[in-house]
Amino acid sequence: MLHGWGMHGGIWSDTAAQLAQHFQVHCVDLPGHGASAPIAAFTLDSVAEHLAAQFDQPITVCGWSLGGQIAMHWAMREPEKLKRLVLVSSTPCFVERNDWPFGIPQDTLFLFAADLEKNHTATLRRFLGLQARGSERERELLANLRESLFSRGEPDLDALRGGLEILRDSDQRNVLLKIKQTTLVIAGERDKLSPPEASHFLAQMLPNARVVEIEGAAHAPFMSHREEFVVHVMEFLNEKQA
Repeated sequence: MLHGWGMHGGIWSDTAAQLAQHFQVHCVDLPGHGASAPIAAFTLDSVAEHLAAQFDQPITVCGWSLGGQIAMHWAMREPEKLKRLVLVSSTPCFVERNDWPFGIPQDTLFLFAADLEKNHTATLRRFLGLQARGSERERELLANLRESLFSRGEPDLDALRGGLEILRDSDQRNVLLKIKQTTLVIAGERDKLSPPEASHFLAQMLPNARVVEIEGAAHAPFMSHREEFVVHVMEFLNEKQA
């Protein structure tokens, strides 16, 4: 299970506890986050290489937000190591482009990058607000996100910079057909960061994918609608592969 920007593997704790009743679950701290030491450069290639070195058997990867982009790149780069994918609130292209209306404005991300240099703690907290916005029980979700944010310490600033650069620059639309793994795409109906249209695009373009949209959820459906999220993931993992 791969977390999103600025967070750590502990964000999955309640969801992972339910899944761990039936599966072996690894909640990974990405490099420079939580208990994981930084690496020289936080890029899609370097993070995928770092993760691949930790597992010697084929695995299923569940990636949330930035973690989803990393999961897709890893799946394309080393298809023999990844059996299946679960992409949560994920998108092939995080920022808005002339031919891609399903992202956040580039100016918004540039502002986050500038603010990160001034006060990374405040910037991360503001990002949490965008993740929770629009969700059912928004205040409760925001409080839970804030409680989790620094529960394993503060992330490395260079890792945060690298993660923002991935979100700003990465556009994986042209490589989706190369990702052959059976994939479950989970969208939040009210997601303001990775709108459900992006998830539906993923499900259309990935060769072996389907999408479920969780009503009332925003960017963190595994926290705000955990029971429904777990049901979808369990059903997917219990399906026999062709």
